[in-house]
Amino acid sequence: MAVIELHGLTKRFGELVAVDGLSFEVNAGQVVGFLGPNGAGKTTTLRMLLGLATPTEGSATINGRLYQELDRPLHVVGAVLDTSGAHPGRSARNHLRIEAMLGEVDQSRVDEVLALVELTSAAERRAG
Repeated sequence: MAVIELHGLTKRFGELVAVDGLSFEVNAGQVVGFLGPNGAGKTTTLRMLLGLATPTEGSATINGRLYQELDRPLHVVGAVLDTSGAHPGRSARNHLRIEAMLGEVDQSRVDEVLALVELTSAAERRAG
């Protein structure tokens, strides 16, 4: 079963078509690279998937639902689209602790996830 589904996803900004009829599905356990040159619509597509931008046409769902309809979405989806949300004076570990607190995730997961992605050695580095 597809956990991510995009069907005919389109986003227009006036005359500019940023995403044009994009359709694809991602199945559970599948790893996907989302590649393209600057301005290709990658971030716009992800913003629509996460409910941060409204599609002009089409749909983008996670587990068959819009992101904003998910129960406890931070337990289902983890996404960082850019670094602008990280305070430059805060360590990576502290930033993740705040995100965990906001998402009602057990604080122990911070170090577990840092170890999982092999970033424990960078945990105390400042984001800025």
